[in-house]
Amino acid sequence: FEVHRVRFFGLVPAGVRCLACQPRGGRLALGRTDGAVEVYNFAANYFQEKVRGPGRAVPGRTWPGGGVTGILPQVIPGHEARTVEALCWAAGDRLFGAGLGGEITEYDLARLCVARSVDGCGGPIWSMAANGSGTQLAIGCEDGSVKLFQVVPGGIQFERNLDRRKGRILCLSWHPSDTHIAAGSIDVLRVFDVHSGQTVQRIMVNYHVHKVKRECVVWSIAFLSSGTVVTSDSFGRVQFWDWERGTLLESHTVSTSAVLSLSVSEKEDSIIVGTSTGATYQFQLLPVKMGSLEKRWVRTKPFQHHTHDVRAVAHSSTALISGGLDAQLVIRPLMEKMQKKGYDAALRKFTFPHRRLVSCARKARLLLFQFSQHLELWRLGSTNETGKDGEVLPLYRMPEHLVQLKSKGPEHIYCSCVSPCGSWVAYSTASRFHLYRVQYEGDGVSIKKVPKVPKLLLPACQLQFSADSVSLFVASARGSVHVLQLLEPGGCKHLHTLQPPSGCPEAVYLLAVSADGHWLAAVSGDWAIHIYNLKCFKHHCTVPTYSCAVTALAIHPVTNNLVIAYSDQQLFEFSIPEKQYTAWSRMVQNCGLHKVWLERDSPITHITFNPKKPSHILLHDIYMFCVLDKSLPLPDNSALLMNQSTLKQLPETARQRQLHAFKICKKFQPLLFADLLDENCLVMVERPIMDFKTQLPLPIQQKKFGT
Repeated sequence: FEVHRVRFFGLVPAGVRCLACQPRGGRLALGRTDGAVEVYNFAANYFQEKVRGPGRAVPGRTWPGGGVTGILPQVIPGHEARTVEALCWAAGDRLFGAGLGGEITEYDLARLCVARSVDGCGGPIWSMAANGSGTQLAIGCEDGSVKLFQVVPGGIQFERNLDRRKGRILCLSWHPSDTHIAAGSIDVLRVFDVHSGQTVQRIMVNYHVHKVKRECVVWSIAFLSSGTVVTSDSFGRVQFWDWERGTLLESHTVSTSAVLSLSVSEKEDSIIVGTSTGATYQFQLLPVKMGSLEKRWVRTKPFQHHTHDVRAVAHSSTALISGGLDAQLVIRPLMEKMQKKGYDAALRKFTFPHRRLVSCARKARLLLFQFSQHLELWRLGSTNETGKDGEVLPLYRMPEHLVQLKSKGPEHIYCSCVSPCGSWVAYSTASRFHLYRVQYEGDGVSIKKVPKVPKLLLPACQLQFSADSVSLFVASARGSVHVLQLLEPGGCKHLHTLQPPSGCPEAVYLLAVSADGHWLAAVSGDWAIHIYNLKCFKHHCTVPTYSCAVTALAIHPVTNNLVIAYSDQQLFEFSIPEKQYTAWSRMVQNCGLHKVWLERDSPITHITFNPKKPSHILLHDIYMFCVLDKSLPLPDNSALLMNQSTLKQLPETARQRQLHAFKICKKFQPLLFADLLDENCLVMVERPIMDFKTQLPLPIQQKKFGT
């Protein structure tokens, strides 16, 4: 292939601001600095609960976080006026967030949007925590008040204020018995009696520091069942307090800079803390000596997985989880909790979102890049040279930035798409859907907004143009798909709304349309795949339900077979005309895929085909690009699943022995998007991690030994 290697997508992922593990559940909520909220699902049993309808449910492979490898997170895009300083789970599976805008927000995880918001009436909210039963929320406000809200069906209700004092409340923690609340502020921590609302203990945290010249900020706090209060502060200390006596039990200085975050395990025998130098530390409650009943907190494990502030940490039953301003979510399994050592005990890192931020106009050779509040339309460069394999060809026309389309208002963009011909651009926010007509006149470009677009059920969670650029499919947050007809010179009308027969209330997050315009596949939040006939606008069939989330799907342009990739790395091929799995798909399930393939921790995010070679399936994740040749045999576990560059170095006879269906290339990383422009030309969009890290604020510099 001739490859267009694109590195001018200037994406800078937002940093991680807060984390919240679902108590006794399998989900992790993550809040980013741009206001976006992501929900990761790690529980294998949760996958079983989500299976609906007939079909063969195959359990996914579990991993140390307690779930299936490479699961796609649910993403609720951000809002300029809605920061997320704190997240917490309440009443089972209800997720609440709060921020400096002063509102408490409940999120609709089925429709991936904000369900409702309530004013906290205390100015900016710095912290929030739910009690052990999940029936009450406590918020810490800028005005120094701690307010209690009752969690009721359909929302929350203000209950009362606790004793108000001067100074913002930066962190909160409930005692497991729900009788007391510990709150951290500047220079002081307080303990409140929930029943009376009065302050029952006040402790000055900088009292033991000699010659104090700066204030001590209590960044994080935890209330243990033993009555011990654990704090982390701006002096780099983790301290343990007896709240009844107001005395310091233990103090550990772990950093020369601030300790920003803290989390305790459910059994209260382990603590993880994060610092402003990017380091995380684990504390464990260990016996003073063998056989002794006396225990003390000991700093046991330091980790340096981040380059910037670790603003959020979480402690699951089997893993330490941290999120930093370098945008990385790091999940490190606890080796002592592993039944066996091996791949399942490997470190996991997530940096880039597992959703489509790039779309391609194949015919016009254009790329549309999606940012939080604007879109960029680029024309690819071109060359008239030819060369050998691996050679870099000179460009006679450089890539050209054609249009920057800014979204008005504070809402962030949910999804976007450019038509194959490059003449239409569409995007959606939480409350608005926009369609634009793009015209090219020589080297000039003009763009015009299409007026009076149909009123749809917003937000749109996915957009997809037909191959002939005549129709636009809009996936709604309520399980339906709207079909719009595009009109010349610049208009559209609503043709039909496709509804699943079961009336699914969850958002449709993936779409795939056939090249002949006959079929449409839609995946909803319950992981059901519905196939629609676009000639008569009727539901055609439902693919047998699998036990894992769909990460990518596409319809073959020649055979109209639907190829599906799941979060456990399994691949299926479903014949749409025959309403059944193909013979090749059944063979794959009988023989099994290679062990190395199944152990990848990054999901397949895009699938495409080469019409000139019908047996080829082109797919990629963030670390590799693969051409799957169905005409060749599948490799068994004894075969080497090698990178193509390694394979080329072998002699011809050795290469023939390694001949199998998977042709893997790992040259392009991190790979955000790949597509086939024509039978001989590929486009690869990379975003090297160091490129965007240079745009982040400078981290705290640490003295290194020998420098």
